[in-house]
Amino acid sequence: MTVENLAVTFGTVTAVRNVSFHVDEGEIVVIAGPNGAGKTTTTETLLGFRRPTAGAVSIFGHDPFTDHRRTTPLVGALLQRGGVWAPVSPRRVLELTASYYDNPRPTADLLDRLGLRGVANTPWRRLSGGEQQRTLLALALVGNPRGLILDEPTAAVDPEGHHLIGDVLRELRDTGLALAVTTHQLADAEQFADRVVILTHGEVAASGSLDALRAQQITVFELSQHVAVDDLSRAMGCAVEEDGRLRYRIVGQSVTPADVDGAVRRLGVELVSVRTRATLEERYLDIVREAEAR
Repeated sequence: MTVENLAVTFGTVTAVRNVSFHVDEGEIVVIAGPNGAGKTTTTETLLGFRRPTAGAVSIFGHDPFTDHRRTTPLVGALLQRGGVWAPVSPRRVLELTASYYDNPRPTADLLDRLGLRGVANTPWRRLSGGEQQRTLLALALVGNPRGLILDEPTAAVDPEGHHLIGDVLRELRDTGLALAVTTHQLADAEQFADRVVILTHGEVAASGSLDALRAQQITVFELSQHVAVDDLSRAMGCAVEEDGRLRYRIVGQSVTPADVDGAVRRLGVELVSVRTRATLEERYLDIVREAEAR
């Protein structure tokens, strides 16, 4: 699946401009960004629901807008907008949807793998948000697609459901599927993403592997009590920033945990925790702030 120099406009508003990325088979690419960044517009265009204003998108070599009939069986989708008719159960909607495909996945297998066996005959309106989301993921899989485009697949899902969905996505990747996943749940993305594309204002602000995006040196530590950043900066010999209640960080400097421990001990404070690697969420927030400042 590829997106090449994509632009999408709505009247005088440009929702997406010059966006490019690709998703190979056997790979999970996470598309992240704040609300209004162009994530949903990009995925809807990739699914063929919108015609690009400029650039091109491709589903396994086919144009999803002009050749929608051919690309529909190739890719499963889970979108934020949409649902299931209220009286219909997961079993019934999966059986009905399976009848549209030549080689569908067995309904029983999907119910089991997505933890829906216990609510298989429960009407949609009585399912929890997480059960509804897992049903939608099952529907995206029922046609045995080569790829998946998932818009916020863990929205409204409980912690157990987050782990289950993450496991399923990794299994699908390992069987050779191409997965494009938009999410605000960056802790989830950190568990299953092979590459990340960060959009801001309809443009790609950064992209790359998790290791590449987290490459900037960062040290985050927590203290037993509050210390002024000026005092910490003098003790550390570099700039220290507050990063929440009793939490501090040092960016762009090579600092070891032993350096931090020694400095705070000289100030008579106990070091509670320290780590020297940025999380995806921290790097994401830095990238978005830098893009907003430009």
